[in-house]
Amino acid sequence: MSSPRPSLLSRIGRYLFVIIRDLLVIVLAALVVSFLIKSFLIRSFSIPTSSMEDTLQIDDRVIVSQLTPGPFDLERGDVVVFVDPGGWLPSGLATEDDPLTRLFNWVGPRLGLPDQSGDQHLIKRVIGLPGDTVVCCDALGALSVNGVPLDEPYVVLPDGQTDVSGTSFSVVVPDNSLWVMGDNRYNSADSRANLSKPGGGFVPVGNVVGKAWVISWPAERWEVLSNFPTVFQGIPDSPPSS
Repeated sequence: MSSPRPSLLSRIGRYLFVIIRDLLVIVLAALVVSFLIKSFLIRSFSIPTSSMEDTLQIDDRVIVSQLTPGPFDLERGDVVVFVDPGGWLPSGLATEDDPLTRLFNWVGPRLGLPDQSGDQHLIKRVIGLPGDTVVCCDALGALSVNGVPLDEPYVVLPDGQTDVSGTSFSVVVPDNSLWVMGDNRYNSADSRANLSKPGGGFVPVGNVVGKAWVISWPAERWEVLSNFPTVFQGIPDSPPSS
């Protein structure tokens, strides 16, 4: 005796179940892949200040490669996102540090959301690598690295200013550290502004989250960020001996 055929509603129910199950598997797989990508490859950050104008505008979003430093070495001219070395950011920027906020700030970027923990991060351009001597300014107002003056087309200066820094300095970058500066030189609390703080204005390489390589939003601002290799070509690994 043959078993009764399943009803139409039963067949439809099983069909819908298979569709929903497959959709859930696809969504879960996509979330896992996104999580892994954001954890180990790239992250998204929003720009909160004008310190990197005109290269980056307020509310731009940038994609940051976490492969630099790591498989790829940092280079002079790279635009990098890094964790505040300590005391660089005003205390008024701090957000509530509760467990839920920390969880969201950790999970969100790994699921493709812009990083909302901007109170802990800064974005600047690498000017000096470990061992470099960085000096400003010469008679023409230029900054030099290891004795080579730089012609920096990305720098924004106030009208009438020719010095690329309103603050004179001469520093030697320690091992495993960086000297960083904003492109909007007279409106950037970068390494120069933190010379007197613990760490001497240098950024530990271990604090670098990654290299910003593209503006992803708004759409009309889409652009691959340059590290201006011609600006830094010909710089020796160490300054000339006096």
